[in-house]
Amino acid sequence: MDSFIRWLDALDGRHRQALSFQEVRRSVQALSSLYVERRNRLAQGAALDGAGKRAAFATFFGPLHFLLIREIVRAVGAAARPCPALLDLGCGTGVAGAAWASEMNPAPHVSGVDRNPWVAAEAGWTYRAFGLDGSGKTLDLNTFRPPGNTALVAAFIVNELPEEVRERWRAAMLVAAGRGSPVLVVEPIARKLSPWWDDWARDFTAAGGRSDEWRFAVALPERLALMDKAAGLNHRELTGRSLWLPGG
Repeated sequence: MDSFIRWLDALDGRHRQALSFQEVRRSVQALSSLYVERRNRLAQGAALDGAGKRAAFATFFGPLHFLLIREIVRAVGAAARPCPALLDLGCGTGVAGAAWASEMNPAPHVSGVDRNPWVAAEAGWTYRAFGLDGSGKTLDLNTFRPPGNTALVAAFIVNELPEEVRERWRAAMLVAAGRGSPVLVVEPIARKLSPWWDDWARDFTAAGGRSDEWRFAVALPERLALMDKAAGLNHRELTGRSLWLPGG
């Protein structure tokens, strides 16, 4: 059985046994609205305030992000850049780190860092579910500094950082890449959500990287497709933007 499908099975057993399909569906709709229309509430932890939203976050949006990031990793050739360690910044449930690391051979050690203790614990569980050596830690990206000789992935987190912290991470990522560490940044495709993107894209491309917009046609596994339809969404195409610096 494919490791992704095994992980989906395990997610259902972990998060949805005490919840009905309709309860999770309502939470998927609530989270979708939150991300699109009420993003100012994300910093207050609104995405994870309740078992239903946590289940929706882990079992629906997490797998969609995994599929998107895996496609991006394949498209830019990120798996061809061997690195002993991978740092998953603002890791959420760990899908970005797992999507990249599971494509690499040998797989790196994965460390997920997030300020939310629940998602940091989930990230550690996700890495183990994919057979990866990894763990999640509760840390504040406002003060955390990355170690050397470590690949960096930041998926759907840079836009949520305060401006001065975001600028510090831009400099840190460019320095890391200059010292040989590959860097991957992923954000939603909607430009209005990340007005800083063009400046970052200019710096990444000037340093030898690339900036891309992606639209991947996908056939979702049945359980994801059913929830997608029930929630009134349409993810037959996964979209996102990425910045990639191969390092070296």
